[in-house]
Amino acid sequence: MRNTAKITTAVLAAGALTLGLSACGADSSDTDGPLIVAASPVPHAEILTFVKDNLAKKEGLDLQVKEFTDYVTPNTATQDGSVGANYFQNKPYLDDFNKKNGTDIVPVVTVHLEPLGLYSHKVKKADDLKSGATVAIPNDTVNEARALKLLAANGLITLKAGVGNEATPSDITKNPKNLKFKELEAAQTPRSLDDVDAAVVNGNYAIESDLEPSKDALVLESPKNNPYGNFLAVKKGNEDDPRVKKLAKLLTSPEVKKFIQDKYAGSVLASF
Repeated sequence: MRNTAKITTAVLAAGALTLGLSACGADSSDTDGPLIVAASPVPHAEILTFVKDNLAKKEGLDLQVKEFTDYVTPNTATQDGSVGANYFQNKPYLDDFNKKNGTDIVPVVTVHLEPLGLYSHKVKKADDLKSGATVAIPNDTVNEARALKLLAANGLITLKAGVGNEATPSDITKNPKNLKFKELEAAQTPRSLDDVDAAVVNGNYAIESDLEPSKDALVLESPKNNPYGNFLAVKKGNEDDPRVKKLAKLLTSPEVKKFIQDKYAGSVLASF
């Protein structure tokens, strides 16, 4: 059921992409044309829009931002050339995506971290979760493992020693609260908060749902030595595209760092 849902999402998303991007008529492979970047709405598209409105013109960069709400389409669009780059993902997720889909997308520059957090409308502290409580977690491979690692780091569960980025609830060795897990598409986790006891939510979806990770999360990922920084990515071979180089420079500029600090107040952390 889980795999079927993923395949269906990918097919539908690819169909929507074909319609949406063919209408704009831009050729992302033309290095003299605009650079089209696929991005999640928050904070990625907001950061790119800041660059577009305040920094790009001075560098001679024609930047176009295309928003997508799923974690599949930005990569398929980058692979087939419908867009020139994307900005939405971390390295473990990209490695898993490339392996499963035969794509060759590569990171260019890491920009920020969105700490994963545990949220609840029913309890104020993680320790207050009752025995048998239901916790929603993302159902894609990497973010599910990341969610379980967050819970383990905070003593709610114990995972098998050495478990990596493919951990699932079956890898739990100790579950003192007898927590039950509801696997959902990542975008659905914040919407589930009225129906479950708690949910592990990706930072971008938390912000979109008016949650403040730095204030509202019961537990939050530490940024120290964190491998889940989000980066600008392109299809392999396009790293030297002059437009991509300009954008990479702008995304790691002092102006962008200040924008991230001022706008997100600790809910998004600059990684440069």
